[in-house]
Amino acid sequence: MSFPNLFSSFQLRDLTLKNHIAMAPMTRGRSGVERIPNQLMAEYYQQRSDAGLIITEATVVSEQAVGWNETPGIYTDAMRDGWKLITDTIHEAGGRVFLQLWHCGRASHSTFHNGEKAVAPSAIAIDEEYIHTPEGKLPHEVPRALETDEIPKIVDDYADATRRAYEAGFDGVEIHAANGYLINQFLESKTNKRDDRYGGSIENRYRFLGEIVDAATSVWSPQRVAVRLSPNGIFNSMGSPEYRELYTYTAKQLDEYGLSYLHVMDGLAFGFHELGSPMTLAEFREVFSGPIMGNCGYDAKSAEDQVESGNADLIAIGRPFLSNPDYVERIKNGWPLAEPADQSVWSSPTGAEGYTDFPSYQPVSV
Repeated sequence: MSFPNLFSSFQLRDLTLKNHIAMAPMTRGRSGVERIPNQLMAEYYQQRSDAGLIITEATVVSEQAVGWNETPGIYTDAMRDGWKLITDTIHEAGGRVFLQLWHCGRASHSTFHNGEKAVAPSAIAIDEEYIHTPEGKLPHEVPRALETDEIPKIVDDYADATRRAYEAGFDGVEIHAANGYLINQFLESKTNKRDDRYGGSIENRYRFLGEIVDAATSVWSPQRVAVRLSPNGIFNSMGSPEYRELYTYTAKQLDEYGLSYLHVMDGLAFGFHELGSPMTLAEFREVFSGPIMGNCGYDAKSAEDQVESGNADLIAIGRPFLSNPDYVERIKNGWPLAEPADQSVWSSPTGAEGYTDFPSYQPVSV
């Protein structure tokens, strides 16, 4: 089967991409306790540089933002320099790469923060069994609600992270406002019960994301800044009754910036809140005029269909890239995909095992 739309080049604002396939951001946990990107990570991303665009694993913007074991950061110069090694490697292989900016918010634990509680818009715990911490699996804790005067510092952290990403040679940044992390927690009424200017109405709950986008685009051109949303998701106990109105409003506001793209997790592979019908890329196309990226559960056929229909400009592929570093070439040539990677190595500090040791496909000569 051929995929003429998927494998044509695409002009992403001022960047030319070699195809319409993005490698989705996936947490891999190989940065060590110092959270400094390293040579092993450079090899991993270089192997997958045939994607039109790589979006890195989520990368914390500050110590306060931490919530996963051994994930990378972008809040020190050493972290910036570690990422520079990786961007150079990707660019040498002909790839493009955006850095995903992340604050875990309540999806964290006091063991990451010297005994201090994780922060959130409101003191509401995640309703799930446990979280992986430096001390193993532990129950989720009730977070500390942020004071109003603490919020500008977090906005500044995103601006600083954007600046360091630019210095590290990235092609752009993606602001992670999805999957139940801090920005998503501010957006949704389920997790935001504030009575200040960041809570209550949809306009107020959007304010935190708007200020972060303002900060990032003051450092770097809006053409190099993107945002990720998850309107249908339940990851980290999300899902609010007003989701359709909320995310329609959010997309309309973001459209005013001329962003690089809007990354919409429209697929239901991470679960669906079932508060109404799922939001679709077609709905976002009605209110967002810039490039749209779909994600979550796509294969090559469904990706081709969305690009051909005009609902999406890019489709992010996640888990198939784990065990298929040459995913793009396999799809282009009709070669079979490798068996999926075992979940035990997805985001654990196992070094090269289950990370860079998946072979490329070797066609049988005749």
